[in-house]
Amino acid sequence: MEEIIKVTRLRKSFDGNEIIKGIDFSLHKGKVLGIIGPSGSGKSTVLRCLSQLETVTDGTIEICHKNLVKDGIYCSKQEAREIALKTGLVFQNFNLFPHMSVLQNVADAQIHVLKKSKEEAYETAKKLLARMNLSERADFYPCQLSGGQQQRVSIARALALNPEVLFFDEPTSALDPELTGEILAVIRDLASTKMSMVIVTHEMAFARDTSDYIFFMDGGVIVEEGKPESVISNPQNDRTKAFLSRFSS
Repeated sequence: MEEIIKVTRLRKSFDGNEIIKGIDFSLHKGKVLGIIGPSGSGKSTVLRCLSQLETVTDGTIEICHKNLVKDGIYCSKQEAREIALKTGLVFQNFNLFPHMSVLQNVADAQIHVLKKSKEEAYETAKKLLARMNLSERADFYPCQLSGGQQQRVSIARALALNPEVLFFDEPTSALDPELTGEILAVIRDLASTKMSMVIVTHEMAFARDTSDYIFFMDGGVIVEEGKPESVISNPQNDRTKAFLSRFSS
């Protein structure tokens, strides 16, 4: 099965404090990888390294058969830009442009990054907003939307660049509980289309039901990994058991 992401001996330090301590993992095309763990475990930092928001201290990251970084040495800026276009990141806090309408938020990167015409970009944006059940909100501004609607716009914006893999960093953490379900439903729908995804989440039932593979991080290392029904429903490591005991499945 094709590996769309392969990470080897990944290390990341901040001011001499090692946050990620030499982890290895991979993502197969069309699959969903779930990452769980306590706050400060390094799981969001992993996504930031994959999406080029952080530079690694050491290790190798291969995305879509191209090395972003190999043994701590990065590829050229041009190659890094090409790799970046193959990935999309959905943030915890939406990160929408407040001065742009919903439609403009989804179209903007298509125009400036993909160099699409305004007409083509807006047509794609309208289709994606329809897919997110947001057609009637196209001319609204982010401040006029609920948190769940803003997150759906963020997902549409990420999809607009036609990435090969999507990264989600705690996509429901900024939402009220009643809005969480609508975002999880969108992500489940994406999973059903065989979109390759890496999801950092604190929603254990969602991680179990949506992921094809899962790993539990603590203290910058992968403590336990495997099929979701094994890791979440029948954990073997004491640290995993202690963490999951705080959640009801």
